[in-house]
Amino acid sequence: MNYEERAREQAEALCRAGHATILAIESSCDETAAAVVRDGREVVSSVISSQIPLHAMYGGVVPEIASRKHVESVDPVVDEALKKADMRLEDVDAVAVTYGPGLVGALLIGVSAAKALAYAAGKPLIPVNHIEGHVSANYIAHPDLTPPFVCLVASGGHSHIVRVEDYGVYTLLGQTMDDAAGEAFDKAARVLGLPYPGGPLLDKLSREGNPQALKLPHVQTPGRYDYSFSGLKTALINAVHKLRQNGQEVPAADIAASFQHAAVELLSDKAVLAAKETGAKTMALAGGVASNSGLRNTMNDKCQRAGIRLVMPPPILCTDNAAMIGSAAFYRLMRGEIAGLDLNAMPSLRLV
Repeated sequence: MNYEERAREQAEALCRAGHATILAIESSCDETAAAVVRDGREVVSSVISSQIPLHAMYGGVVPEIASRKHVESVDPVVDEALKKADMRLEDVDAVAVTYGPGLVGALLIGVSAAKALAYAAGKPLIPVNHIEGHVSANYIAHPDLTPPFVCLVASGGHSHIVRVEDYGVYTLLGQTMDDAAGEAFDKAARVLGLPYPGGPLLDKLSREGNPQALKLPHVQTPGRYDYSFSGLKTALINAVHKLRQNGQEVPAADIAASFQHAAVELLSDKAVLAAKETGAKTMALAGGVASNSGLRNTMNDKCQRAGIRLVMPPPILCTDNAAMIGSAAFYRLMRGEIAGLDLNAMPSLRLV
């Protein structure tokens, strides 16, 4: 019996049992992460190796540097995750990995490592969409959560409103037409002279400012639930340049607060509207921007007024991690979805 046949046989047995302990790997951007997750809901161990100090001097992620660091980090991170779980590779039931979207070189490191581990241990290999991982972080944070629900996915590269019909089944309700929310936050932070990663620093600075100090446009889009952040970002850049050209002081805290307020209102208005108009009883947040304090507070207020339950992961599960990949992988495994050793990275992989 070859590897594929043995892996398929094991996957079918796990599906019948309804239980699985999964070793998951995440390397889509600038964090190398590994985790052991049981039944999609329980995190046995989670290890994250961040590359922020390496990229800070360049003001953003340098793909080649990220890939090289993943090569150095993936084995130690996996070893540490297994050690913290008090397990060996042969003790897990399957190996999961992010295969897209993300930086192609970074993804290839994780995919290659996962394929080698799965083959060596004779375990099923489960491919996971990175965005689905972010959605699935809510299953870890809220063990009682089940589909259907509406989810706002806001990250550095993606801004989506999706209806989660079932595990692994999504309907796209809206998406960004240009910049993603996290990208807009990072660009706004750069204009204000904040170092990488700018989004969290802008969030912190905004707490010291007046959100009404600068009037920024509430961008309209053709799609009822679609987003556009390009005009908002341009309005901020023009306002800052005008102040500097006139020799005026740039009130960084006020501008940060004004930008965050405008972006958060845009994100929350359309997400809550989508939930209300589709009859959703539960609204979820996902992605790196879901750790933004302004978004969390505003969504909480608006969902309460609308009578919608709001769920969101803690900040550590909003940013890139492997625990969320292990959660998503469990439900893919329960649907019988595994990969062969020809699995490749797909940097432009879509959720729907």
